[in-house]
Amino acid sequence: VQLQASGGGLVQDGGSLRLACAASERTFSMYTMGWFRQAPGKERDFVGGITRSGGSTYYADSVKGRFTISRDNAKNTVYLQMNRLKPEDTAVYYCAARWTVAGRVATQTDEYNYWGQGTQVTVSS
Repeated sequence: VQLQASGGGLVQDGGSLRLACAASERTFSMYTMGWFRQAPGKERDFVGGITRSGGSTYYADSVKGRFTISRDNAKNTVYLQMNRLKPEDTAVYYCAARWTVAGRVATQTDEYNYWGQGTQVTVSS
């Protein structure tokens, strides 16, 4: 599976951005999807994830209530809507795909099989 993330950029404190991650795989609906982020000098952290059907989502506490993940299986695309952005949200954001029968959202990087190239999000104060 090839994943292509897009939509990053520079935004002011309190602003919004919408990231998209397009997958090459026609069986996209068989993958749970996750978003992670990595700030300079830090580990890659889980942001949120969505089940195969899109029926369930799960978020890190740091973004809960501000970020929303959705997916369009007809378009092989997962989205990350980020509202009320803060400077501490500045990072490279990665999408990831996990082939799973169980369908639960995974939160650890080593549980994901495929990764996108990342897109930079910078929030200025």
